[in-house]
Amino acid sequence: MSKNIGILKFAPVSTISSILERYHDYREPSLNDRFFKHIDIQPLIQNRKAFTVTQAGQSFEQRPIYLLEKGNGPVKVFLWSQMHGDEATATMALFDLFNFLEADDDFNPLRNALITSCSLFFAPMISPDGAEQFNRRNAQGLDINRDFQHQQTPEGRTLRALRDQIDPDFGFNLHDQSVFWSAGNTGNPATISLLAPAYDDRLSLNDVRKRAMQLIAGINQEIQSFIPNHVGLFDDEYEPRAFGDNFQAAGTSTILIEAGGYPNDFEKQFIRKIYFGAMLSGLTQIANGRYADRSLDEYYAIPKNQKLHFSILIKNCMVVENNGAEYRTDIGIIADQVPNETRTGVNYNYVIDDLGDLNGRFGYLEVDAAHLQLIVSKPLRVNETADLIVQDGLNTILCIENGKINEKTSKFSGD
Repeated sequence: MSKNIGILKFAPVSTISSILERYHDYREPSLNDRFFKHIDIQPLIQNRKAFTVTQAGQSFEQRPIYLLEKGNGPVKVFLWSQMHGDEATATMALFDLFNFLEADDDFNPLRNALITSCSLFFAPMISPDGAEQFNRRNAQGLDINRDFQHQQTPEGRTLRALRDQIDPDFGFNLHDQSVFWSAGNTGNPATISLLAPAYDDRLSLNDVRKRAMQLIAGINQEIQSFIPNHVGLFDDEYEPRAFGDNFQAAGTSTILIEAGGYPNDFEKQFIRKIYFGAMLSGLTQIANGRYADRSLDEYYAIPKNQKLHFSILIKNCMVVENNGAEYRTDIGIIADQVPNETRTGVNYNYVIDDLGDLNGRFGYLEVDAAHLQLIVSKPLRVNETADLIVQDGLNTILCIENGKINEKTSKFSGD
């Protein structure tokens, strides 16, 4: 199935850079971390003045799933977020986008172009039960994004029904990903990852998917100004159970946007700003039709995601065994996120992820320990809690006790 999308050249050229300079004017101040619940966003939805708000369905635990609408243009665009309850960055950015669309300032020409060129539809929290527990899965223990075919979750049924009801020309499938993905071998984490999902196992290309690729190429070019070499291209292996792949097959040009990692941004507040810019860039290019000028080569040139990052990378450690044997190794440590008892935050448990020659791997924090001392209270083992001290003479550089960081100094690059 392929749709004939008109090229709407009358809309103004994107001014994303200027908008991001004033991002604080639009940032939703009540959302400051990833642990908000459905009850926190409900008033932000119900009190919207310039949107049509309806209840599209409800979750397994009977929390409302809302649809917000704005604009009356011929091109229909559907954006949905938080299919996984612990993936909240895009939801924060959507409320920033809502504030921008309702504002009254010198960007009004762009706003008018968006709502006269496009009809915009938003479902900001598909899995309110998952958000309640800060859990990937819904209250049934099911992954909504693997339920397109079987339709055993009420959330999945609602989302599929919305696609059929709206019949959107473009879809924005909004997620978070692991912070350990890297933007190719650039040495940078994949702060934003993009993908035009496949619609069959041959990874075929038709006009629907081509439009998604061209739009992604345009978004990438624009956000590179803010996060150079921090954008990755996600693997396009076909997943017949997933919504993005099936939306693409149904004729909706669908783009996947994933929020990854960025140094010293545990709560993804800087990433949230870039996410806001990426969505606005995409909507603007749909409104003015300029995505159609992009080549597929630009899409394929985006570095492919690789899992090359650790939370901490300690290089060239000298390990002394109890029997006196010595050897050098690199130590790659990752921070596992464990929700706290109230599900209002996470505790970080630092675990050894890899040992040995880790050349070509990267850390958010790194130190070369060739001339430092490594003290361990138990043997180093992969997949076990880190328990170690790195010292420079009498000065402690890093101390991890039972998976918790007790001390860390600025000798780590990336601080």
